[in-house]
Amino acid sequence: MLPITLLLADDHKLIRSGLCALLKNEPDFQIVGEANSGREAVQMAAQLSPNILIMDIAMPLLNGMEATRQVVQNCPDTKVIVLSAYDDDAHIEAVLGAGAAAYLLKLTAAAELNRAVREVHKGNAYFSPTVAERLRAKSAARLEQPLQSPKKRPLTSREAEVLQLVAEGFINKQIADELSVSIKTVEKHRQSLMDKLDIHSIAGLTRHAAGNGVIEATSAKKILVPA
Repeated sequence: MLPITLLLADDHKLIRSGLCALLKNEPDFQIVGEANSGREAVQMAAQLSPNILIMDIAMPLLNGMEATRQVVQNCPDTKVIVLSAYDDDAHIEAVLGAGAAAYLLKLTAAAELNRAVREVHKGNAYFSPTVAERLRAKSAARLEQPLQSPKKRPLTSREAEVLQLVAEGFINKQIADELSVSIKTVEKHRQSLMDKLDIHSIAGLTRHAAGNGVIEATSAKKILVPA
């Protein structure tokens, strides 16, 4: 029987070491790589084609939600398990919208991760009990609500990347260097995402990014209220 191949993505080496220690003793698991950023996770998933990518949601430069979206689009045979400290609706819905197969809370991941890997490998979804309860409650509430007007146009993957970098305090030239595109291309994406969100200030974009789980709220506070 072939092993279940795993790629681990977290910007904290200590967390990755803990995940390795948790998973390496399972005889049917094989850890094929470790990524320290969302961008590296996307690149390594394309190179290694792991069965499962275990992804932290809160990472700089490219967060776990957008990295998940890109992996799901470009590597359909790789399933994504997201680890998160957040159990709020905004994070859960964003991750599921990105195509993740599982959402585990970090507080309970040690007890659930092995089972989640096997369930996802079988083609099933898996959620921490608290998350599953929130999803059930949300689903029931939606059934009782009248139809809502269509949502605004979604951001493209590139626009989402630019949004995160703007919210993290990068200027256009730095964004262009990070994404290996021209400054004019960055300006185009930036204007497009502002038009779609109807937000036309950096402070507003930063608040939107923090409120929708694109960046951590603590990062937003540092940017909005400099020391």
